[in-house]
Amino acid sequence: MAHGIPSQGKVTITVDEYSSNPTQAFTHYNINQSRFQPPHVHMVDPIPYDTPKPAGHTRFVCVSDTHSRTDGIQMPYGDILLHTGDFTELGLPSEVKKFNDWLGNLPYEYKIVIAGNHELTFDKEFMADLVKQDYYRFPSVSKLKPEDFDNVQSLLTNSIYLQDSEVTVKGFRIYGAPWTPWFNGWGFNLPRGQSLLDKWNLIPEGIDLLMTHGPPLGFRDWVPKELQRVGCVELLNTVQRRVRPKLHVFGGIHEGYGIMTDGYTTYINASTCTVSFQPTNPPIIFDLPTPQGS
Repeated sequence: MAHGIPSQGKVTITVDEYSSNPTQAFTHYNINQSRFQPPHVHMVDPIPYDTPKPAGHTRFVCVSDTHSRTDGIQMPYGDILLHTGDFTELGLPSEVKKFNDWLGNLPYEYKIVIAGNHELTFDKEFMADLVKQDYYRFPSVSKLKPEDFDNVQSLLTNSIYLQDSEVTVKGFRIYGAPWTPWFNGWGFNLPRGQSLLDKWNLIPEGIDLLMTHGPPLGFRDWVPKELQRVGCVELLNTVQRRVRPKLHVFGGIHEGYGIMTDGYTTYINASTCTVSFQPTNPPIIFDLPTPQGS
């Protein structure tokens, strides 16, 4: 039996009692969840770009948080591009078009994209609230007419856009979701606890690759300035106890760039921009065996 899966039927995730305090939750999780036999957690070095791709494998190229700063990024060879959100500063249609043009010039067979908290126009509820406010926090976004952004994701003609949805490419089931724990009231922000868990509960079992904008608790989510981990504990529980994808790719926390494993799932924080918004973190590549028959 696989690590971490209780023997009795379907796994149901409930709200973690430590949702409100992620740092405490991570300590608690490590100490008290031993009945789930968490495998050894450790850092992983990225694969050098010139590593030959093994026969029968698919090479994924992971980027995130490019924030309209794609011009200087050196993109490596690969088969499928995964971009886990924050491809713009504010989700302005002009930014989305620029990003789409960049995607169009990349040679990958498939390009799969999700939104992040900076893609304000992709979050319809956020936009509805913004228009109602009598002060304008984001003047350039507030000035947009509804017809400018109603169907903004349709501007991404050079990619597959996922939002609480999945696609199967080359035999891999890939699911994408933009939600992150509330942080200063940006797009796709939800309170920790049940609100986020409701979104994670939409992720079907049997997914091979999970794309979220932010990290699960304890994996590439440390913010040195705040001296705390900011990942989502409900997402951690969902990934480790229920969905168990081979690969979980995210960004959101620029400081967390890098790779970890829990012995089963590989976690990649692919944030291209650093904490000072310099696009200097290289794309991360990862090879997975291509499912048979695809």
